[in-house]
Amino acid sequence: MTVIDPQEFAAQFQLFLGFDWAMDDHDVVGLDHDGRIVLDQAIQDSADGWAKLKQSLVDRVGADLGKVAVTVETCNGPAVERLLEMGCRVYPLNPKAAQRYRDRKSPAGTKTDRLDAWSFGDALRTDGHGWRELAPDDPLTQELRLLCRDEVALIQQRTALVLQLKAALHEYYPAALEAFDKWTCPSAWSFVEVFPTSGKLASAGKRRWEKFLHTHKLARPDGYQRRLEIFARADQFCGTPAVTSAKSRLAVAVVGQLKVLAKHLMEYRQAIEALFARHPDRDIFGSLPGAGDKTAPRLAAEIGSIRDRFENAQSLQTYAGTAPVTKQSGKSRYVQFRQSCNKHLRAAVNFLADHSRGQCVWAQVYYDRKREQGMSHATALRCLGQRWLKIIWKMWQTRTSYNESIHTQNQTRHGSWVLALK
Repeated sequence: MTVIDPQEFAAQFQLFLGFDWAMDDHDVVGLDHDGRIVLDQAIQDSADGWAKLKQSLVDRVGADLGKVAVTVETCNGPAVERLLEMGCRVYPLNPKAAQRYRDRKSPAGTKTDRLDAWSFGDALRTDGHGWRELAPDDPLTQELRLLCRDEVALIQQRTALVLQLKAALHEYYPAALEAFDKWTCPSAWSFVEVFPTSGKLASAGKRRWEKFLHTHKLARPDGYQRRLEIFARADQFCGTPAVTSAKSRLAVAVVGQLKVLAKHLMEYRQAIEALFARHPDRDIFGSLPGAGDKTAPRLAAEIGSIRDRFENAQSLQTYAGTAPVTKQSGKSRYVQFRQSCNKHLRAAVNFLADHSRGQCVWAQVYYDRKREQGMSHATALRCLGQRWLKIIWKMWQTRTSYNESIHTQNQTRHGSWVLALK
């Protein structure tokens, strides 16, 4: 990270603002160049509260709020967006660093919102020359990032509902669990709606079973006869009448929620694909082997469009969490998993690393070698993701798509050990 001269940094601003945000209200403490508190205010998270804060800043520094440096313990969210919209220059603060600055002001461990705002503002005044200013991405990238993150959250909700459904079926309807392996599939949900209990399944008869399987395109030879056999003995092992009555109601209710959620997920996917088609880096991330329609937009959204945000590949690897943390003191030295990172990007890189193994020979060879060295599946994927991020950073900086032959040439030129194992 580029560190500018402290005096040069301080000369840009008239006010150093510490901003402690909350859901309903925010504490704001402003300091001058000498560290004196010249603004101490608590505002409501409302139009009136933000208007009062803006007026206080204008009264202090004038109409140009670019002379106000603000630090806040997050890099996104409504508070950050409003500060940027006002024209302030925002410097995000890592939560662990925020805790250290707070402890420096209060060794006894006292914590209040105002103390946080003051300690953050003073830290910005003294150390801000080494911090990175928040540079927001273009609106298209911001919207794509939010859509991708919300899609992941909805998928997690679907997973929770599927687990709840399977738990209910396990209690009263084991035959349904046996007949269907994939419970994110709408045909499995329809089965529970049409035949909510083993009794109704048995009374429906074989002709209705066959009609259901054909209607939902489940008549393939590999599973058709097996399912019919399961349906025929479904009532031989099931829950008691009381359990069946209660849990079948829950199963049908959960299926209803899953079907609504599936509809919205489809709409999210269409919106993401439409946005990604307009993204300037679409060809870069879309060319990555194994990225597919889901991982490519997530990578583009999380890495962003500002090229000078990451000075080198290592800074991107650190941001994504694939680079480990090394701690050394005297003769003691150990390496540990990096906790502080962009976890959305980490997940996307992990998906890319896993799926690339089926399309890139070198990726599979690299993964196999790490496994032979005793690494777990997750660790080997993280190491492979580290390699991919180095490639992605170069592609991103040069605005070029992935080319397998060029990568092979680079491996040959550098004498990569991966080539010897292909």
